[in-house]
Parts: sequence; structure tokens; C-alpha cells
Amino acid sequence: MQHILLTGATGFLGSHLLEALLTQGYQVTILKRSTSDTWRIDHLLCQVSAFDVDRLPVEKAFEAQNVDVVIHTACTYGRHGQSAYKVAETNIMFALQLLDAATSFNVNTFINSGTLLPKYLNAYSLSKKHFAEWLKQRSDKVQAINLKLEHMYGPKDDQTKFVPWLISQFEQGVERVSLTEGKQQRDFIYIDDVISAYLLTLQKANQLPEYSDFDVGTGRLTSVFEFVTALYENYKRLNPNTVTQLGFGDIPMREGEIMAVEVDNKALKTLGWNAKILQNEGFERLFKVVS
Repeated sequence: MQHILLTGATGFLGSHLLEALLTQGYQVTILKRSTSDTWRIDHLLCQVSAFDVDRLPVEKAFEAQNVDVVIHTACTYGRHGQSAYKVAETNIMFALQLLDAATSFNVNTFINSGTLLPKYLNAYSLSKKHFAEWLKQRSDKVQAINLKLEHMYGPKDDQTKFVPWLISQFEQGVERVSLTEGKQQRDFIYIDDVISAYLLTLQKANQLPEYSDFDVGTGRLTSVFEFVTALYENYKRLNPNTVTQLGFGDIPMREGEIMAVEVDNKALKTLGWNAKILQNEGFERLFKVVS
């Protein structure tokens, strides 16, 4: 079985991916910081090798194990006021350091977590698009697979992100949640479907060219209004005493707001992938864990 080096294992996406890889029988080494909060993966740490990148050079992880595949999910979104430099430091410089090590140690495949957001939207999207270009340029030395993600949701997500934040407002009994009109359209995808895309591309890497791009989305755009309303109705069904009201239109759209994303999942579907978890089932799974 292949040995996987995984970054971002303590985060939302990475923790779900780590659990799935171990369930599938892969050997896994994770890269993290000594200060990382491991609450999502505490029950899995005994099954992996872990290296703290703030204490040891990245290359040490490759020297300790014969790494077959790197799966890179670590990133900085810039949501907590990080400077553009700090965003680029993680999303470009650390990623390049990882890519350099992968080529030096003859890793077969590098699976990257990209973005479907427009390149110049913000520092995060610019840095992710920038690294994807580096990845393509280096794909003659290591096979590269770039999985472009948009709006994932599911259990164990960061509380600062949209869906967990909304649920926390309901739980706290906030009188009214101020929202935009909600006309923006997004491809909301449940985390298990995202994980299945990673596993499939990992399994079929030997059938893919030097460089591949895949849009990871359901292919169905839903307005924020529709999504939030359905989320609220599902929550209220389980919690009939909920008093929170949805304040659509209370706040204006952000300047430069994207009204719709473009998702073309044909390439991924051709590979044999399909999104299996419809919205209501996703909500049921989410609230089952939350409750």
C-alpha cells in the first residue's frame, strides 16, 4: 500500500481525508506545527507518523519514509487579518518547499488543493492560482493533480466559516441573523463527496497525464438564500423552539462579491466520480453530528 504524506491534517478537509486514508489502509505521515490544535485527529495520532514543520526541515519527513504521494491541503485563507505576505508564505512558499522536496525525493504524485474562486478575488485565491502554475510548470518532474474546491460543508468545520457560524447563531438563540439578499449562487458540496474525489484521483493517478485539473463540485448552483433557508428549516425541525429569524437583505453585498461560480465537473465524472450526497442528506448528517 502506498505511503501518503499529508499536510493540513489538523484542519477541516485534512482531518476528514486522514480518517478516510487510514480506513482505506494507506500508511500516512502528517506535517503539522507544534502549536497545531489536534482535536479533530487526536483519536488518529497513534496511527500516523507526525513531523512538526516549525521544528524540523520538511525534508526530514521524506528521509524517514519512502513517500509515494503528497496530498497538500494546508493553507491560509486570510480570514483572521493575516497580511498578504503571511498568506503567500503558506500558500506559495511553503507549498513550493513541499514541491521541491517531493521532486528531490522522487515522489510519484503531488495532489494539490486548489480553488475555483477567481484569481484576483483576494490574496488567498491569487496565491492558490499562483501555486497551481508552479505545479504545472514542475509536472515534468512529479505528476501533479490540482483539485479545485469551492464551498465545502460538514462536521468539524472551522467555526469562523459560514455554515458553522450560522448554526452557532441558531444555537445561541440570536434574535436575528443579518444577511445579504442571498442572491449569490454557490456550489455547496458535502465534505464526504470532496473526500471521495481525493480518493478516486489517488487510486487512478496512474491513468492520468503529467498534469490534471479537476473541478470538485456537485455541478448544481444554489442561491445562498435557498441554502440558508433550507439549513434553517432543517435545524428548526430538530429544534422547534428556535427563535432566530433570518434577516435577508439586512446588509448590502460586499464590494466585488461574486454572484456565481463556474463549476465544470465533467472531467471528474469521466473518471468515475459523482456527488452522492444531496443537500437534505448533507444537513441530516451535519445535524446528527452537531447534536
